Amino acid sequence: MKNGNAKNKAVQAGIPVWTIGIDLGDQKSDYCLVNQAGAVIEEGRVATRAKELVELLGQWAGARVVIEASTHSPWVSDLVSEVGQEVVVANMRELPRQRQKTDRADARRLAQWGRVDVAMLKPIWHRPAGERGDLAVLRSRGELVALRTGLVNHVRGLVKSHGGRLPGCSPEAFARRNWAQVPEALRTAVEPVLRVLLSVNEQIAVLNQAIARLCRKYEETRRLQTVPGVGELTALAFRLTLSDPTRFDDSRSVGAYLGLVPARAQSGQQDPHLGISKNGDRELRRLLAQAACYILGPFGPDSALRRWGLQLKQASVQRNGKSKGHRRAMVAVARKLSVILHRMWVTGEDYRPFPQAL
Repeated sequence: MKNGNAKNKAVQAGIPVWTIGIDLGDQKSDYCLVNQAGAVIEEGRVATRAKELVELLGQWAGARVVIEASTHSPWVSDLVSEVGQEVVVANMRELPRQRQKTDRADARRLAQWGRVDVAMLKPIWHRPAGERGDLAVLRSRGELVALRTGLVNHVRGLVKSHGGRLPGCSPEAFARRNWAQVPEALRTAVEPVLRVLLSVNEQIAVLNQAIARLCRKYEETRRLQTVPGVGELTALAFRLTLSDPTRFDDSRSVGAYLGLVPARAQSGQQDPHLGISKNGDRELRRLLAQAACYILGPFGPDSALRRWGLQLKQASVQRNGKSKGHRRAMVAVARKLSVILHRMWVTGEDYRPFPQAL
C-alpha cells in the first residue's frame, strides 16, 4: 500500500513512469533507464542509428527521453517525437561539471535529472527539419565566404613577402583584376589559388540565388528588409534562427537570446562589468552588428534608432575612448535592432523610422 501511495504522488508531481537518459555518441550511445523512484532498471549501449533507437524506445511506452544537445540531437529528437514519446534536449554546457565523467555516468545523470526537474537541464528547442535544411544554406554560404577571405589574405600575404602590394578590390573581382600584378616568381604558387577563388565565387553566387528564393518562401523577410541595413541575408538568418516568434514573451528577450546583453558574474558585493554573453547564433549576431554599423555610419538614413545610437556613441566615446565607445554603441544598436525586428514580425507592421511613441 505504501508503494502505491508513492507511485500516485509521483504521478501527481509529473514524474513519468520511465525516464531514459541517452548520452549520444557518433557510433554508439550509452543509455540508462530509471523508474519513478529513481532506481536504475537497465543500462547499456545502442547504435546511434534510427532502427536501433526505435527498437530501444519501443520497449517503454510513455517514457520521457532525455538526450544531450549535440550533432545528432536534432534528428534523434524528431525520431523520439515520431515514436510518440516526450523528448527533452538538455544543454550540457549549463549543467555542473563532474569530476568523474564517463558516457555511462552522463546517461545516468540525464535520466536522474530529467526524472525530477526538466528545468534543471536548461532544455533547448530544435527548429523543424525543413527550416534546418534552409538554414544550412546560410551556413554553407558563410563557410565559402570565410574560405574566400582566407584565400584572398593568403595571396596578399605572399605578394607582400616578395616586396609587392596588390590594389584593393572586391573579393568577387580579386582573382580577375590582380593576376597581372602577381610577381613572376609567385605565379606557380598563386595560379591554383586564384582558380579556386573563381570557383568559390561561382558557388557563392549559386547560394545567393538560393537565398533569394528562400526569401520569397518566407514572406516575413520582405517586411524585415524595410529596415535600412537589413538585406536578404540578415532577414532570412533572423527568420530561420528564431523560427517561431511566439517563443519569446517579450521582444526585449530576443537580445539576450542572441547574446547581445552583458554577461553577469555577481557574487556578494562583487558585480563586475563584463562584455556581452555571446550566447546564441554567432552568425546572426555578426550580421546584426554589420547592420548596426551601417545605421551608425555616414550613409545611414535618419531615424530614431540612428539618433539614439549616435548619442550613445558620443557619450561612450567620451568615457571609454574612440574604439571601445564605437563598439559599445554598435552592440547596443544591434541589440535594439533585434528587438525592433521581432516586434515587426509579431505585429506585422513595416519599419517606421520615427514611431509615434518616440
